[in-house]
Amino acid sequence: MPVKIRLQRHGKKGKPFYWVVAADSRAKRDGKFLEKLGTYNPNTNPATINLDVDGSVKWLNNGAQPTDTARAILSYKGVLLKHHLLGGVRKGALTEEQAEEKFKAWVEEKEKAVAAKVDGLDKAQAEAKAKALEAEKEVSDKRAAAALPEVEEEAVEEVAEEVTETAEAPAAVEEPAKEEAAPAAEAEEAPAAEASKEEE
Repeated sequence: MPVKIRLQRHGKKGKPFYWVVAADSRAKRDGKFLEKLGTYNPNTNPATINLDVDGSVKWLNNGAQPTDTARAILSYKGVLLKHHLLGGVRKGALTEEQAEEKFKAWVEEKEKAVAAKVDGLDKAQAEAKAKALEAEKEVSDKRAAAALPEVEEEAVEEVAEEVTETAEAPAAVEEPAKEEAAPAAEAEEAPAAEASKEEE
C-alpha cells in the first residue's frame, strides 16, 4: 500500500487550516488517513506548525512519500534532517548522541531565526502604527488650520456687528432721554411762570 504524507484541508471558507496526515495515496484528500502527524495554520504570520517529529520520521523510514508542500513543512520543522542523521547512524558514520546534538543545535538556530522574524514583524507593525498616527495628526492639523481662519473671520464679523449695535443703541437711548428732559424742563418752567404771575 503506497503511503503519502500530505495535507488534509479543514477550516472555513477563506480561512484554511490543515492537518498533516499519513494516508493511503488512493484515499480522498479529506478522507480516511492512517495517522495524524500534526497541524499547519497558514493564516498566522509566521505560519503556525505543530508536528510530531518522531512519528513523521518513523513514516519516512517505512517508505512514506511526502507531497511537495508536506516536504517543505517537514523540512521547516527538521524532520528531513533527523531522518538524514538517523540514516548516518544506521551506516555507522555517526553515533546517536552526535546525531542528537546536531539536531538540537539546528533546532536552536531555527528557533532564533523564527524569533528574529517575529521581532522584525513586531517592529514593522509598530513603525506602521507610528506612521499612521503621524499622518492622522498632520491631517487633523491641516483641518484645524483651515477651520481657524473661518472661525477668526466669523469672530471679527461678530465683533463688528456688536460694535455697530452698541454704537446705534446709545443714540437711541439718548433721544428718549432728551425727550424726557424736555417735558421736565417745561414742567419746571410752568410753576416758575405761575409764581411770577402771582407776584404781579
